[in-house]
Amino acid sequence: MNINFELYKVFYYVATTLSFSKASTKLFISQSAVSQSIKTLEKNLNTTLFNRNTKRVTLTHEGELLLQHVEPAINLIHNGENNIMETKALNQGKIHIGASDTICKYILLPYFKKFHSRYPNIHLQVTNRTSIRCVDLLKQGNVDFIVTNIPNNNIDDSMEVIEFLEFQDVFIAGNDFAELRNKFVSLKELLKYPLLMLEKNTTTSQYIYNVFKDNGLSLSPEIELTSIELLVELAKINLGISLVPDYCLQDNLLEDVFPLEINEKLPRRGLAVVMKRDIPLSIAGKKFVEFISRG
Repeated sequence: MNINFELYKVFYYVATTLSFSKASTKLFISQSAVSQSIKTLEKNLNTTLFNRNTKRVTLTHEGELLLQHVEPAINLIHNGENNIMETKALNQGKIHIGASDTICKYILLPYFKKFHSRYPNIHLQVTNRTSIRCVDLLKQGNVDFIVTNIPNNNIDDSMEVIEFLEFQDVFIAGNDFAELRNKFVSLKELLKYPLLMLEKNTTTSQYIYNVFKDNGLSLSPEIELTSIELLVELAKINLGISLVPDYCLQDNLLEDVFPLEINEKLPRRGLAVVMKRDIPLSIAGKKFVEFISRG
């Protein structure tokens, strides 16, 4: 089937804005031209791509399936255009990175500062998601690369992984749990205390649930949150014992909490840059990855 690419382009903008008028504005064509293009595409595919009524436009099931294929293709073309427009002197360009709030705050901020100082005309765009959701962004071509915790079960063979930092997860507690200070505690003993964890759709949660499972234990957190920052704050006010990466434990924090000594050895984890193998990074993207990998 030979269908004009422009029809798919129109479909992409209608599907991502869910508006014929907004799509016409982005494409610099009339709304009637947008409508006619969608009708032609639907006729060629012999299916309905949008549900239309006077108040809103939504994707049909077939429309959602088509968008899953069209979106990465459109993003790939846009990335190619951006790469061509870049100069080797890095006088212009854009890097789109996916990373969690925690990784941005504790790991990437110094790199952002250093890179911006060296290449002020390169625009850095960051989308914050959990490490698991960041992989989805990469699969859809919505980011150039991601910085994620590893292991990450969402990463597949189509992706290249460059590990640049190893870290240790640490249980921390406030002063109300002073009986645990300077004492080795087993994971089984920890279950007697209120445990504060990240929510289950995160690499950290998957990791710690597996650690307890491997030791024949069932983990049932008192509270599950979406933010490492909140886990730290709740530990500081003695609401429970939190699990956090050791790179979050700055000196001023250790005045309010202390790390627990655990009998069982917790496996170390890593941080990595992950990119698609079949999509080359822009010159600016490669330079930023060099900044990270060299430390």
